Amino acid sequence: MYDPTRLAALVAVAETGSITRAAAHLGYTAPALSQQLAKLEREAGAALLVRHHRGARLTAAGELLAGRARRVLDELDQARHELAQLAGLSGGRLRVGTFTTAGVHLLPPVLSAFRRAHPEVELAVTEYEPPGGIAAVTAGEVDLALTHTYEPAVADPPPPGVTVEPLLVEELVLATAVGHRLSEGSGRLPVAELAGRPLISSAPAHPPRRGVESALAAAGATPAVVCESPGYALVCALVGAGLGVAVVPEMVASLSATPLAVRRLEPAEFRRTISVVHRGDRATAAAATLLALLRSGFGRAAAS
Repeated sequence: MYDPTRLAALVAVAETGSITRAAAHLGYTAPALSQQLAKLEREAGAALLVRHHRGARLTAAGELLAGRARRVLDELDQARHELAQLAGLSGGRLRVGTFTTAGVHLLPPVLSAFRRAHPEVELAVTEYEPPGGIAAVTAGEVDLALTHTYEPAVADPPPPGVTVEPLLVEELVLATAVGHRLSEGSGRLPVAELAGRPLISSAPAHPPRRGVESALAAAGATPAVVCESPGYALVCALVGAGLGVAVVPEMVASLSATPLAVRRLEPAEFRRTISVVHRGDRATAAAATLLALLRSGFGRAAAS
């Protein structure tokens, strides 16, 4: 019988293409994750990964097992959800924190599924600009919260008793006005090509964005417009108006109300990780149920 933790490790490598990124996604060190994968290969009796200088890829056996593993992990999440139902969520209140992008595009369908299963539970949603959601969970203001971090950056460790669990990792991409010269071509654009280009600098003083802004500055990209709002609607509107280009999460660019062109960057080290903050074993039954739905729902969002 395969260990679900090791199956989750294999799926994470399949989705991120890297043991290092998969380890960060799951909250492990890279050596610890490599040990889990080695044990899984012994259990499977076949090589599941091929490591190379840019990361790792799955063998045919690895692809086969990863496909089955996704179904197993989804079934386990569903079982947790149904067991929570048996525990009886017949009332009470569930307080959820979120930030704008997740609150608009990712959280509503998950809350809708929760409401259908547990109509008696009162829902309360509060918006927190990251990392404010972590403080809110720590202080007991909400039962769980969605937050994000950016790379390159150094994230602060969570407070004692609080777990920050990655749900979805997305690249940061270059967003330009439609027809912009930098949007031409299908390959990745070297970050050095942004040197001297008009850049919409997105909230350079905002803690999650500081590392990204510093890396862009080191590449020679100088701000043409400094947008102090941590939200992206204004940034996308300025880009669409031709005032500059911006480096934004892929989800933001693809869902922008303003038509934009998108180009991936090289090196592919600019990322945003969306995580859920919760109290681990001390979570309420309602919070545990929503957490299971988030794990399942965000996995499908990442795949789509």
